[in-house]
Amino acid sequence: MALEVAGKKPIGKKKLKIENKADIDLPKKTIEHIQDVFDFLPVEHVRGLERMQIVDFISDPRIKDAKVEFQGDLPGLYHPKVQNKGAWMEVSVGALLKPFGKWTEKWMAKTSFKSNLAGLIFSLVGQHYFMTMKHSVKKQNLEPQIRQYAEKQLKRWSESRAKNTWRGRLFAPLRPIFERWAKWLNKKAKK
Repeated sequence: MALEVAGKKPIGKKKLKIENKADIDLPKKTIEHIQDVFDFLPVEHVRGLERMQIVDFISDPRIKDAKVEFQGDLPGLYHPKVQNKGAWMEVSVGALLKPFGKWTEKWMAKTSFKSNLAGLIFSLVGQHYFMTMKHSVKKQNLEPQIRQYAEKQLKRWSESRAKNTWRGRLFAPLRPIFERWAKWLNKKAKK
């Protein structure tokens, strides 16, 4: 039993509560995958999040009143802290898996489900981090900061996952070449 001293942070990590309220069947080991993604993130970025709720489709009254038109279903929604209720996230399995589309859409969605889910979690945690912890970021600069945070975390996460695979070891020496090509193509696309 660890003794907690005043002023010291607790040693153990508090696990985020994951609630599955979806009727759509999740792929195998989805909950473990979500827990791995949260364990990868620094504790400071997840502090204050109470739970993550997995639902079929997101239906929030605030979305219906929004001035912006949405293309398709909303994959995730961050609910900030309100009064005595803590911050939480909502993830739509229907938007990520596309269960009512053609079989090709279903297959493509299922093969990229775990990476799309990780990217969505990183962007929702980025929203939480920049809205609660980073008070120096202005509201008009919030979206690019969150996008940059999600891209950075997703890149770090995928590199750490690919480190021990044969495919990761095979393509590691070629990564700088691919990055130069991507940079060149982006520059050409801007022109």
